Amino acid sequence: MPMLEGIFVPHVTPFDEKGDLDEEALLQLVQIFEEAGLNGLVTLGSNGEFPYLNFEEKLRVVELVLSGTHLPVIAGATENSTRETIRLGRALSDMGVDAILVGPPYYFRPSPEELYVHYSTLAGALDVDLILYNVPKFTGINLPLEVIDRLREEHSNVVGIKDSGANMGRIAELLRRSGGEFRVLAGTADVMYPSWLLGAQGAVVAVANVVPELCAELYGAFRKGNHERARELQLRVNLVNEVVVKRYNQISAIKAAMGLRGWRAGRPRLPSLPLEGDALEDVRRTLAELNLL
Repeated sequence: MPMLEGIFVPHVTPFDEKGDLDEEALLQLVQIFEEAGLNGLVTLGSNGEFPYLNFEEKLRVVELVLSGTHLPVIAGATENSTRETIRLGRALSDMGVDAILVGPPYYFRPSPEELYVHYSTLAGALDVDLILYNVPKFTGINLPLEVIDRLREEHSNVVGIKDSGANMGRIAELLRRSGGEFRVLAGTADVMYPSWLLGAQGAVVAVANVVPELCAELYGAFRKGNHERARELQLRVNLVNEVVVKRYNQISAIKAAMGLRGWRAGRPRLPSLPLEGDALEDVRRTLAELNLL
């Protein structure tokens, strides 16, 4: 997947006051991200609230995004059974997504061998590029490096990983083991620039929902070798990330921050609640400090 580099936004799914998909708002957000200079979109990722969407809603969200952008689109297909993951993955592949992002089953804790069999079965059943999704914050599972090695060596369509563990040592080891063909993407904003210095090819970061222009500029500065500007931008992005992604329910905080910037991100879907009170004011102060309001 040659386009798998740069900044991909794992974008939110906007819902209206009734909790239904706001299709017009979604298309507006896709346009905002494209105009900000991002390199691609990740639909149905964690920030897209995929666990709260049914099968038909997932397909509709992807259909809308594909219709509204010329950027590469990676679609999430993380289900708790291998069978359902294949079902969703095939539907997404048929729709024309560029790749699918697959996190591990997260209800019954799989063993390393079960993780290997799950992903290996997917790779054999799906005619589309697969990106592994390591997100211990939500799943409680750190994909073992040995499992990743087996998968990338045995399946040509296992093309990369989004690693959201925020562990530079692990990212360095992934890069050392995999060489240049297997794509390693930072999955947390605070390690973007450091990971690129070691050879990672890009990032898929929640904070790109809130400051897409800063993330795009950061990657551009890095690519141009303007390391002083890249370091400066990394620290600015870190401040937003600390408040919006780490301090509160990140879905609620991200949507609140986007709303403060004048974008129709909508409400989170229950059981998540909208950000209010002191938490909302904290987000407002942070955006004001960076002259983003």
